[in-house]
Amino acid sequence: MLNKYARAFFTRVLTPFAAFLLRRGVSPDAVTLVGTAGVVAGALVFFPRGEFFWGTVVITLFVFSDLVDGNMARQAGVSSRWGAFLDSTLDRVADAAIFGGFALWYAGSGDDNVLCAVAIFCLASGQVVSYTKARGESIGLPVAVNGLVERAERLVISLVAAGFAGLHKFGVPGIDVLLPIALWLVAAGSLVTLGQRVVTVRREAAEADAQSGADAAQGSGAETT
Repeated sequence: MLNKYARAFFTRVLTPFAAFLLRRGVSPDAVTLVGTAGVVAGALVFFPRGEFFWGTVVITLFVFSDLVDGNMARQAGVSSRWGAFLDSTLDRVADAAIFGGFALWYAGSGDDNVLCAVAIFCLASGQVVSYTKARGESIGLPVAVNGLVERAERLVISLVAAGFAGLHKFGVPGIDVLLPIALWLVAAGSLVTLGQRVVTVRREAAEADAQSGADAAQGSGAETT
């Protein structure tokens, strides 16, 4: 949902910066690696200590690398299977660090086992949602569905809520409740999205199998005539 509109907007905005990096001899893979390292550091250094505002600031600074590296590759004409694989793999690492950081906070000083479990569910369900699409496409299915809560939605909902919740330490009362609400929303939305993708893959697989059977029968009929 957000991917469809936000990605096109930020791609236009970040194109000059991507061109600048290319002129300085920076490779798209280097941007991918640095961006992921920044996100992981922001999540695992700040979130487990309850520093949600500063953690979100650091993560936000680096998360746009996901758009910059692809933009650089297209401008340089060096888009490759390896770059796509690296980008997708490190996206999963970054997502795991963010929700892992939330889980560590609630398992420790946050002292809330239920929210720790919800954060872990968000982590796991996000990985499985991504896997269903990748696995479906690997067996030749289009997986033509825009899920309710995809990666962009998971990041925006959780990071915006975490950033505002972090203002609690600056004396803003009651705002820390936003993060638990966001985690529940992401968990529920991820579950719905997983169901959407499983249903879509089941339908597309049945249609593909039926078409293969029809093609086989037609070919067998042609041979006997």
